[in-house]
Amino acid sequence: MKLQLPDYSQVTVLVAGDTMLDRYWTGSTQRISPEAPVPVVKVDTRDERPGGAGNVALNITSLGARAMVIGLTGDDEAGTLLAAKLGEQRNITSHLHKLHDKPTITKLRVLSRHQQLLRLDFEQGFDAADSQLLLSPFSELLAQAQVVILSDYGKGTLIHAPAFIQQALAHKVPVLIDPKNPDFSHYRGATLVTPNMMEFQAAVGTCNSEQDIATRGENLMAQHGIEALLVTRSEQGMSLLRHQQAPLHIPAQARDVFDVTGAGDTVIAVLATSLAAGLPLEQAAQTANLAAGIVVGRLGAASVSVPELRRAFHDLHSAEQNVVDENELMVLIEDARAHGETIVMTNGCFDILHAGHVSYLEQAAKLGDRLIIAVNDDASIGRLKGPNRPIVPLAERMKVLAGLEAVDWVVAFSEDTPERLICAVQPEILVKGGDYQVETIAGNQCAGDTRVLHYLPGLSTSDIIDKITRKTNQQ
Repeated sequence: MKLQLPDYSQVTVLVAGDTMLDRYWTGSTQRISPEAPVPVVKVDTRDERPGGAGNVALNITSLGARAMVIGLTGDDEAGTLLAAKLGEQRNITSHLHKLHDKPTITKLRVLSRHQQLLRLDFEQGFDAADSQLLLSPFSELLAQAQVVILSDYGKGTLIHAPAFIQQALAHKVPVLIDPKNPDFSHYRGATLVTPNMMEFQAAVGTCNSEQDIATRGENLMAQHGIEALLVTRSEQGMSLLRHQQAPLHIPAQARDVFDVTGAGDTVIAVLATSLAAGLPLEQAAQTANLAAGIVVGRLGAASVSVPELRRAFHDLHSAEQNVVDENELMVLIEDARAHGETIVMTNGCFDILHAGHVSYLEQAAKLGDRLIIAVNDDASIGRLKGPNRPIVPLAERMKVLAGLEAVDWVVAFSEDTPERLICAVQPEILVKGGDYQVETIAGNQCAGDTRVLHYLPGLSTSDIIDKITRKTNQQ
């Protein structure tokens, strides 16, 4: 999967559903309560964040897209704070209807030592009359949206989900649903539904294999006129199911699962926004899977940025795909610097890679976070070394270099010197191997620092060629 992230900046997503306030109280635990065998948490920090449909909206805007969120709150302190938190986000427009007889849905999590000890829920639940209040503003906002998300946490906001779906479809706007109701007739006609494995099995029964998932998912879609399902399966990844097509089982990408809070919000937000930006469904699902792998490594509900997604795309690539063109390289460098990483760059012919090269590149890699190798193309080597060089063609030289653990990216250049390319990259550290004076190294004026590292003695491509030639002549 190559770097194919679209431009999200022109996308607008309408999110309707259960809005809530997530509170996080964090502190140290050093003793057990004398009143009961429970830990005493000395609260040091308090944090409030939009949750539920609000968190979905945050995930959308973290990609650079615009979100409109519709929901219900109480006429209380939590509702005022939730509206303020959403109002702080430049690309979120919130339409929160205040109810005088219901509280704002609030979840309070108590944490210590990076672990959740307790969750307290404050809610009463909304009824059909409450849900009805949102249908008119929802209809008015549809004209501005490329896609709709219904974020159903089972709190009552989406009791009228069928009416929301029909309004969106009448406007030819795709509808994606994060479900809670085990009766999928409630979501009839949806473009795509994203149940987790527990929610899926609540609707179709126990599944003992991927074939069971595919078969029962096909029946579920046919029964309720749903176009596609994306079943999220925790450590087993995701399964994308579509009518009369082979299922796509996507392996999980998380390295360390720290907290799954809000992962479903991230999945549907990235999926919907990617579809609206023009990605095919398969690629949008794979992108959502990568995003989920990022956020479960963090504490609490989180969102993912475009640079993080680009990094995740690139980390999937094999060594061959670490061979990049100049345009790809500049995108990767931008992402690296967004993460505060130091760029180290070197260049050369690398015709017949030897131990001296490897040692030198390992030293260079230790000077920073990302090592770029600029490689002379075949024509430039011919001009520099003579008509019998290179021995190894460019594509093969680049592939071998990209396979080295020390190397991040390999890019070719066609000029006699890499000065233009070095000045485009502007590395923090420029490295050259051999007997050079810094002031004579091409491109040194465009680097933050230039250093000379020496090869292992007695090792060079020319020496290797001479040895081969002598042995051949002696035979």
